[in-house]
Amino acid sequence: MPPGGIIFLLLPPFTGTMTEKKSIILGAIAVSISAILWGFDGVVLTPSLFNLNVTYVVLVLHLVPFLIMNLFLYKEYRTLKLFSRDDFIFMLLVAIFGGAIGTLAIVKALFLVNFQQLTIVVLLQKLQPIFGIALAAILLKERLGKNYISWASVAIVGGYFLTFGFHAPNIESGKDTIYAAGFALLASFSFGSSTVFSKRILNRYSFTTATFFRYGFTSVIMLLVVITMGTYVDIYRTTPLNWLIIFIIAITTGSGAIFLYYFGLKRIKAIIATICELLFPISAIIFDYIFNDAKLSLVQWVSAAVMIFAIINLNRKRVQRVSTDQL
Repeated sequence: MPPGGIIFLLLPPFTGTMTEKKSIILGAIAVSISAILWGFDGVVLTPSLFNLNVTYVVLVLHLVPFLIMNLFLYKEYRTLKLFSRDDFIFMLLVAIFGGAIGTLAIVKALFLVNFQQLTIVVLLQKLQPIFGIALAAILLKERLGKNYISWASVAIVGGYFLTFGFHAPNIESGKDTIYAAGFALLASFSFGSSTVFSKRILNRYSFTTATFFRYGFTSVIMLLVVITMGTYVDIYRTTPLNWLIIFIIAITTGSGAIFLYYFGLKRIKAIIATICELLFPISAIIFDYIFNDAKLSLVQWVSAAVMIFAIINLNRKRVQRVSTDQL
């Protein structure tokens, strides 16, 4: 069954027109494929850049695809004339949270675990619906489910046992794991926020415009960060293999996946997108096993299942309203 089919099983019978139904399914498939690409990136591609500074990595992962996009999307600059003050603010928020902070946090978390617990980092990052739903309620006026607190708490508890098992965190020997978990949660908050801010932009502009300026704004922000921190000197340490990985990410799991994601997000509710994005951690588990022979312990499997089950239920009641409240 294709990824979109798995997601479609979670939705109630749809009562709209056939055209609307196809649009929703197409959107769900697009977001699902982008989630699988991110799972591959988090386990196989980005960790291969561990020899470089995190801020430099985040800059090149945005600047390279942005420069490539300029070759055929340069006319998008005209759209800036249409931007209102709120549009600039929300696009800046997308760049800050989804581009800069979120990417910095998840890359740092992946580097900290040194290829040993990549799946755990990716799974923790998928707690983002907890933050995304709360912000969607505040900014997009989407109703907060009555069981939100309960299921959010279950998901967080599941995330704890996924990371530490039945043991208390060891501040000394396990400090990298603790820091990685913290950065993964920061990424979770940042990407959850970005999903909501992105939805606000996509209500007014095309997915092409949203992708182009997300990468453009993030590149400017990260360029300032890299210049300030002096990490631009890493360009001399970037190996041919690093550049190959960077260009692969740029056209596939980076801007390519974001194009797909925004294409899909424009057709579905932010709430459905959070369900589709669960294919990110699921695919990461599979890729981590295939490429790194990494296996979760029994308690981690149970914890991961509990966390994903809680996240699904966190969205279920709200997804059921989509059949009568679609874009």
